[in-house]
Amino acid sequence: MENLRIGLTYSDVLLVPKKTPLKSRSEANVTSKFSRNVKLNLPIVASNMVSVCESKMAIALARVGAIGVIHQFNKIKDQAEEVTKVKRSTCYVIDHPLCITAGSTIEAAVKVMEEKNVTSLLVTTTGDGHGELQGIFTSRDYLFEENRERLVREVMTNKENLIVANPSISSNEAKQLLHTNRIEKLPLLDERGKISGLITTKDIRKLEQWNNANRDSKGRLVVAAAVGVKDALERAGALVEAGVDVLVLDIAHCHSDYAIQRIRELKQAFPHIDVVAGNIATKEAARDLIAAGADGLKVGIGPSPVCTTRIMSGSGVPQLTAVFDVCQIAKQHGVPVCADGGITYPGDVAKALAAGASSIMTGSKFAGCKESPGMIFTKDGRRYKRYMGSASYQNNHEKAEKMKGKHIKEKLNIHVEGVPILVDYKGPAAGVVESLIKGLRSGISYCGARDIQSMQANAEFMQITSAGWHESGSRGNKMSD
Repeated sequence: MENLRIGLTYSDVLLVPKKTPLKSRSEANVTSKFSRNVKLNLPIVASNMVSVCESKMAIALARVGAIGVIHQFNKIKDQAEEVTKVKRSTCYVIDHPLCITAGSTIEAAVKVMEEKNVTSLLVTTTGDGHGELQGIFTSRDYLFEENRERLVREVMTNKENLIVANPSISSNEAKQLLHTNRIEKLPLLDERGKISGLITTKDIRKLEQWNNANRDSKGRLVVAAAVGVKDALERAGALVEAGVDVLVLDIAHCHSDYAIQRIRELKQAFPHIDVVAGNIATKEAARDLIAAGADGLKVGIGPSPVCTTRIMSGSGVPQLTAVFDVCQIAKQHGVPVCADGGITYPGDVAKALAAGASSIMTGSKFAGCKESPGMIFTKDGRRYKRYMGSASYQNNHEKAEKMKGKHIKEKLNIHVEGVPILVDYKGPAAGVVESLIKGLRSGISYCGARDIQSMQANAEFMQITSAGWHESGSRGNKMSD
């Protein structure tokens, strides 16, 4: 007890201003990384919480350059389907286009199109991508068709009338081919005549519209997904099959033998997929998780407004100190750190990254957005959405109901370290991201830097008093949670 350390959080410090080389704050480069091999155009991550991130949120964030982590509080197939929705939402080439047989009815084909939210199906001899291409069936083929019992072969565009291309075709070449032939779909066939993919005008337009989007090598939006310790390998297998870009091993206390074992197993089973592990708050935890093979670390024990871990267990580290400690070790190994939780103001993003983090994760900022799961509530003339802590009773009860597929009346006997709250409805997530990034760009400028890396090198923190915090005008500047 004689040498007690002082733990600091974001509101305990300010960054000391320095001469800036920037003509405008908009010049600041905010590109970063989420893990060793997963880049971010904007260092913002939506947390893997039931009331925060499913496919709609992940799509919205990836389109502006950030990333979302699909939560794991559902059945494996449901989580994998959410990943699939993200990967299919925007891409240059659809790797596995949906197919159907020519002998199917229009009614059956339309049902598939509506379920998968697509406007066309390739027609093959086997009804999948392994059969011979026979034609294409699009929404225009049944637009005015009253008899839905007619067969697809009667209305489809036959292969002889299709324009096809080689899988190696470039985006510009495909765009020109689609324009010249006034078509919207371009099937790709390999040298054996087998289906290799599909390019659509809709997807090309999306590529041009979201020019700062966070994409993989095939033009698909980048998405992460969380796994727990119990079914990590089985769940990870389904997520990798669905196309996930990075796995997040998400455990309240990740510095454990069990978690370290899971990291090793995940890296052995899926060596080409990055694994981010958390949550942790100490140097020792960082060393052990990196040694196990973690490609990224998630820092934060108890900083969230819906987390009661510090109160219930008496354990935790104030967030700024936790980020700084972990980053000291992670930097030695080239492992990116994500600062998870505690973000109240845009300036907190700048402080977290200046302390060494490569990205920040937040749930409270995105829980009230248009794209977050859940209904909008109206109370006293204001609109709200629900925000639940992952370790709250309500979250665990709803997870149990999803897993069992039925309503559970009896009270569950579980340890609770989280609470549910209502947060203000904020509109589209893109607006929240914009506000956070403006604060970050401003912070980079005030640190006399041009990018996140030089900001970290230049950053000088000053501890302030409660009067100094009061003088900062914090009461009037707080972003609504």
